[in-house]
Amino acid sequence: MIGVVLRSRGKFWLYFSLAVVLLVAGTMAYLAWRQWVPGVGAALVPPPAFIGLKTPLTLQLTAIRGGVRSFELHIVHLTGKVVAARQEFSPPLSGEQRIQLTVEGRALRLREGGAKLEVYAQDGFWRPFRLDDSPVLTHTVAVDLTPPSLELLSATQYLYQGGGGLAVYRTKGAQRSGVRVGGTFFPGFPAGDEENGYHVAMFALPVDAQATTPLRLTAQDEAGNNASRSVTSTILPRKFPSGSVDLSPEFLRQKLPELLPEKGEIGDAEILDGFLLVNREKRREAEETKRQVAAKTQGKPLWQGPFIQPRNTKVFSNFAERRSYRFRGQEVDSQIHWGFDLASLKESPVPAANSGVVAFASPLTIYGNTIILDHGLELATLYGHLSRIDIKMDDQVEKGAPLGRTGATGLAVGDHLHYEVLIHGFPVTPLEWWDAKWIRDHVTKPLKEAGVALIQGDEKDAEPEAPAQKPPRRRPRR
Repeated sequence: MIGVVLRSRGKFWLYFSLAVVLLVAGTMAYLAWRQWVPGVGAALVPPPAFIGLKTPLTLQLTAIRGGVRSFELHIVHLTGKVVAARQEFSPPLSGEQRIQLTVEGRALRLREGGAKLEVYAQDGFWRPFRLDDSPVLTHTVAVDLTPPSLELLSATQYLYQGGGGLAVYRTKGAQRSGVRVGGTFFPGFPAGDEENGYHVAMFALPVDAQATTPLRLTAQDEAGNNASRSVTSTILPRKFPSGSVDLSPEFLRQKLPELLPEKGEIGDAEILDGFLLVNREKRREAEETKRQVAAKTQGKPLWQGPFIQPRNTKVFSNFAERRSYRFRGQEVDSQIHWGFDLASLKESPVPAANSGVVAFASPLTIYGNTIILDHGLELATLYGHLSRIDIKMDDQVEKGAPLGRTGATGLAVGDHLHYEVLIHGFPVTPLEWWDAKWIRDHVTKPLKEAGVALIQGDEKDAEPEAPAQKPPRRRPRR
């Protein structure tokens, strides 16, 4: 009997010991799991190569468990370590944080040279021991606090609403430079030997530009350091026409299937909505395409001398004409017409206005079959409503070379050529580029003043520049 009791007690203590061992082992395994769950991951998007006077950074933090609780950004440089940024996040904690930072190198008293970025971060996950004394990300950078050099050499003196201009400048150490007109940036291009740092930027003035519209020459280096200079040019006003277009149901029934093929058959009750979609959204898409095509430009002028207007054509709709669209006796929309409509015989030949390269040759929403020629330095010409296109992408064409035939594709009432001149994808009046004297005064002259021989085909000395310019009288569109 006693032996049975002893054996029972022995089994109890055996089982109890096993339970304790399992409990301790489970607890240790649980604690070990908690201890070794990966902490916060960090990435700089994109990884910077430099830290400058004001360098924007995007820091991406990811926590597998517990959410991101806090982070610190340290910069280790020649004179020690500084805390560039820190933040604690309030509950509920998110598993991902995307932080936009601006590191100001001079304010942090950094020294130029090599440095390291270190990111320290904590999550909200409990661990037996906190081991947060090591960075979760280390990234090597160079500290550069010297802005690029920038000197304005010459610029077009008189500018006009809806017109163009040119600036010649010298910059060194810049990754990106050009002229900013209001809020729009027009990039510059190297002119001549790389050592001299000469650059040329062409720019456009909006039709509503005011005399006080800021014109700034800017340069930025790889570290994001900026230099800026004022362009002292005079902005003069222009008068732009207005007109109206009466839309008939028959015209819209004919045109909308071409312009909105994705809509299929459009009933009479949907005609007006379809037109507004074309005249607003499709028009906006075309303007965006012009900007995209501008990026394909060659960094040197391809044109020579004045641009040509097709022979025997008459302007019947003007540049920057404010058009009122009327349907069934009521005004339904208003848009600006960015170009000249040139009328001649049906399916007339369309010549290249100047030498260039075909940057676009395809249907373009409201413009129908369209060609865009790049003339270099982001100067381009657009030919719309063509019945046919006789050239292809990347073809090199000479001034006067046949491009296609006029037509009525797109949102065209009848057979004609829609013609535009573009700078950086922004329309400017063609009158300037048809005028040899304007080119000498506004383009060739500032180049000569800066000692830059860049444009061929105009060896005449510039005549005194007139302070105002009037477009020739044209018979307005009906």
